[in-house]
Amino acid sequence: MKSGFISVVGRTNAGKSTVINSLMGEKIALVSHKKNATRRKIRAIVMHGENQLIFVDTPGLHKSDKLFNQTLIESAKKSINDCDIVLFVVSAKDSTKDYEEFLSLNSKKPHILLLNKIDLLPQDKLLSKIKEYEKFSSHFQALLPYSFKAKSHRKPLLDELCKYLNFDKYYYETDILSPDNEKDIYKELILEAIFESFSDELPYSSDVLIESIIEKEDILHIKALIITDTNAHKIILIGKNAQAIKRLGIKARKKLESFSFKKVNLKLFVSVKKAWIKDKKFLDELLNS
Repeated sequence: MKSGFISVVGRTNAGKSTVINSLMGEKIALVSHKKNATRRKIRAIVMHGENQLIFVDTPGLHKSDKLFNQTLIESAKKSINDCDIVLFVVSAKDSTKDYEEFLSLNSKKPHILLLNKIDLLPQDKLLSKIKEYEKFSSHFQALLPYSFKAKSHRKPLLDELCKYLNFDKYYYETDILSPDNEKDIYKELILEAIFESFSDELPYSSDVLIESIIEKEDILHIKALIITDTNAHKIILIGKNAQAIKRLGIKARKKLESFSFKKVNLKLFVSVKKAWIKDKKFLDELLNS
């Protein structure tokens, strides 16, 4: 019996959250084609035989001079040292640049290199890409190809990760998907709905606070506050005759119901906090609330 923590690291849009969801067979991590969608470290538990693997989804590594992005980057870097092994995810279509920058961090933790989205490349180009990474073989413990569409990739990855876990008692009960407060997951699902519903600029200037959750036997009552930075963005979020926020509420409610297996009564409100992405104290509270 082994157990341990795996930090899932990589650039934005490398497919980290999709990898975690596919390993779990459940939707728990926020997935978006837009950059910097993952803002909080969500933990996901996968039982593999008698072994318990706790995956930590992290914000994407990238370069930025903006305080908000720097806060996310520091969170990801911290997670590299707070684990038993790192799973570094790269897209098969990308150059080796992001991986080389990761190596420059000089982490002492072992890592596995996961070549993700291999279904996007023909076989000859995939083999060529693998050869590109093989020159770094002295750094990684293993190089594995992966596609969430191929269920056969799941077991080899989990088998390999288990080699680096400790023989120990389970950290969490074996029948739960995540040790994180359900409030954090609800927050992520609502934020995902925002990313899917609005143009590029708006999601990055918005975030979500869960104000209350009342759980009854057959229904969840959730009240959430969307924080944005300008009155113009608030108007867009609400829309003419409140149609935009109604559509957002329907999309978010479906996600919440799919996760919770309960009917959900969701109430969304919008509040303006000017320049919140430049307020370090508020960011720390928001990203850790």
